[in-house]
Amino acid sequence: MPYVDRQNRICGFLDIEENESSGKFLRRYFILDTQQGSLVWFMDNPQNLPVGADCVGSLKLTYISKVSDATKLRPKAEFCFVINAGMRKFFLQANDQQDLVDWVNALNKATKITVPKASDVQQNSENQKSLPDVVGSKKQVSYKTEIIGGVPIVTQTQEGGDGAERAEREAMQRSHSQLPYFLGRPAQEHTVIKSGYCVKQGAVMRNWKRRYFLLEENSMSYFKSDLEKEPLRMIPLKEVHKVQECKQSDIMMRDNLFEVVTTSRTFYIQADSPEEMHSWIKAVSGAIVAQRGPGRSAATVCIIVKVILDFL
Repeated sequence: MPYVDRQNRICGFLDIEENESSGKFLRRYFILDTQQGSLVWFMDNPQNLPVGADCVGSLKLTYISKVSDATKLRPKAEFCFVINAGMRKFFLQANDQQDLVDWVNALNKATKITVPKASDVQQNSENQKSLPDVVGSKKQVSYKTEIIGGVPIVTQTQEGGDGAERAEREAMQRSHSQLPYFLGRPAQEHTVIKSGYCVKQGAVMRNWKRRYFLLEENSMSYFKSDLEKEPLRMIPLKEVHKVQECKQSDIMMRDNLFEVVTTSRTFYIQADSPEEMHSWIKAVSGAIVAQRGPGRSAATVCIIVKVILDFL
């Protein structure tokens, strides 16, 4: 679901068909900023990108004429809606039906049906031409501005970053929140309670990286991606004292942040939405309670935790 961040902007992940009529949807992080009058999208949450990282696309709200459900227009694209901007139609995929409804309502509420002035189009084009050069070790990223039906559309023409970064971004496409990790192994060997991508703070460098988390009966592990078989680290649940929404979030200025407190270390983890954050907190807490109860079988653990998650 979209959520309101600390700057009072509506944010969340969506899939967008960046190349019109291509049928290929890419996972992007969207920010609806009514104060700036724009809808922008990034490769990931800007909090997880290098400082000053540019968006990969943007659209002025005054050029949006209508936002609506596009299920009939794109029957093969689940939870699809369309943004009409001049002669261009942007097709996007939400995470579920409620997410679709929330985004459509938010965008329609934030936009006004107006005809852009010629001066606005010219000014927007000039602003894009004057984008600052990238300095230091950051790779140069090129953009193109197209005037389609009187609407300036800004898109990135090439991806920055190395092959490893691109591979990790590919793994982010579509939500993995309920996808079992070990697809090639016997199901009985792994009691998967919850799985999905979150962003974790490193122990030494204190940087933030997206990792694939897996909660099982007796442990919580994280991997470089959902394709990896060996975890970067496994946290035994018996060592976890508590899991809760992070009280230091005001200091770190991060949304949807929770902490897993263990005997030796506190793990700071950022979910993609408030709902996902609370879902992880309840899932881990429920698994800890079930594990510490007497005579709990693996099946009983799953039932208890799933009952807890049903109340979300």
